[in-house]
Amino acid sequence: MDEPRWLDERENRAWRGYRRMRRLLDLELARELMQDAGLSEPDYDVLSDLSETPDQRLRLSELADRMLWSRSRLSHHLSRMQQRGLVTREECPSDGRGSIVALTPAGRQAIDAAAPGHVAAVRRHLIDLLGPEEIDALGALTHRVVDHLADGDRRRGRAEV
Repeated sequence: MDEPRWLDERENRAWRGYRRMRRLLDLELARELMQDAGLSEPDYDVLSDLSETPDQRLRLSELADRMLWSRSRLSHHLSRMQQRGLVTREECPSDGRGSIVALTPAGRQAIDAAAPGHVAAVRRHLIDLLGPEEIDALGALTHRVVDHLADGDRRRGRAEV
């Protein structure tokens, strides 16, 4: 068995800093989203994904793939969102086994109300702390890692990230 390639001090500092930053940033954004808009991060993800489609609807399986969730987990979450009137589920006309998740007017109103505050929080806690070159570097490195992981998913036959 090959000896592990341990992280050197510089690499370890970068890795641990990234992990700590991600946890703190996710926690703060989730806290502010709930406090300001009454939405959880998964609520926001569902509503924003639906709101960005031309007809504000997606197959449940496609939405689950986008969120990197199992269909069962998403189905349970959608049931809670349906009770709050944010989304509806309909039978898929082309496949009786599938379902379509659609944004309701209340869901549209919720995402429209939440988005400005959420974007302001993203700016306040990340974007505005960086200079233009750092934003370019962040964009480049995140897309490189996402592309690498998505290629691995495609090779394993899983949905795209």
